[in-house]
Amino acid sequence: MRMMTSVGVLACVLLTAPVAQAADQSDLVTPNAERAVNHALRYLEETQNADGSWGSSAHGRHPAVTALACLAFMAQGNLPGRGRYGRAVERGIQFLVTQVHPETGYIGGSHGRMYGHGFATLALAEAYGMMPDPDLKRALERAIRCIKQSQKSDGGWRYDPSPAGSSDLSVTVCQVMALRSANNAGIKVPRETIDRAIEYTKHSANADGSFRYMLRSGSSSFALTAAGVTTLFGAGYHDADQVKNGVEYLKRYMSGDRHRRRMSHYFYAHYYAVQAMYQAGGADWDLYYPKIRDDLVESQLDNGSWQSNVGNTYGAAMGALVLQVPYNYLPIFQR
Repeated sequence: MRMMTSVGVLACVLLTAPVAQAADQSDLVTPNAERAVNHALRYLEETQNADGSWGSSAHGRHPAVTALACLAFMAQGNLPGRGRYGRAVERGIQFLVTQVHPETGYIGGSHGRMYGHGFATLALAEAYGMMPDPDLKRALERAIRCIKQSQKSDGGWRYDPSPAGSSDLSVTVCQVMALRSANNAGIKVPRETIDRAIEYTKHSANADGSFRYMLRSGSSSFALTAAGVTTLFGAGYHDADQVKNGVEYLKRYMSGDRHRRRMSHYFYAHYYAVQAMYQAGGADWDLYYPKIRDDLVESQLDNGSWQSNVGNTYGAAMGALVLQVPYNYLPIFQR
């Protein structure tokens, strides 16, 4: 990649690239939370693989974990080649670019499939939006084309990069947020693609405000509701009834101590819940963030990671991302 080899071009781009200003709510990141973030980022720096990827022994060279680690660093203001962890981000983004299939654009791997593709495309789009580079743009365009071509007839996506079959909401949100980020970075996304995804998401909502896994089957959950609300917020549907009802559902869940129980897909759930509640703002955000912040600070392991069935590097990346949303550095998190 030219981004990785031309120091002169890189320096020029970095000097001129706009950097988002931290939001006033950055004071919500308490000293203890800030220490937790720094501990997690040091852990990620130390556990990066030689090829720039991240992943546990069971999930090595994992595009999704690599993407989330890069996003965790960028959420602190680091960019490829810039900042305390600039070298780690640079190597991680370079790895993701090498994983983009030259013909299909699919960012594969045996774990996560379209989950991994969505997260990896999001990381490429966020990096490109803050530091434009022609090689990165070409890789991103191929990855976005894969998302567009694998959209299913019902408007969503599922595990495989194929338009055949039915969708599920947990994969759909990953693709919609990647599309939004790419569109924000100047990569054209057809309006029809977004409109179909939004209709799918709206039809996934239940009367009680929750969202379900698939249109015709599957249970509802806090994680899926957070995903549904974030999808609609991400596409600009802030005033939709499904958004309002979904936020109320999330608030009911967070009103007690249920969030402290390690639910299935805990980090995935709160990765989207923090985005949904930040977009909701006001009292909704004030209810949510201090609870998840303090829970993460208390549950962090001594090595800086968080325990997760996907691997502790995944836990470290997700935990750091959730804690850093008030910094407002990542464009995808901004209101």
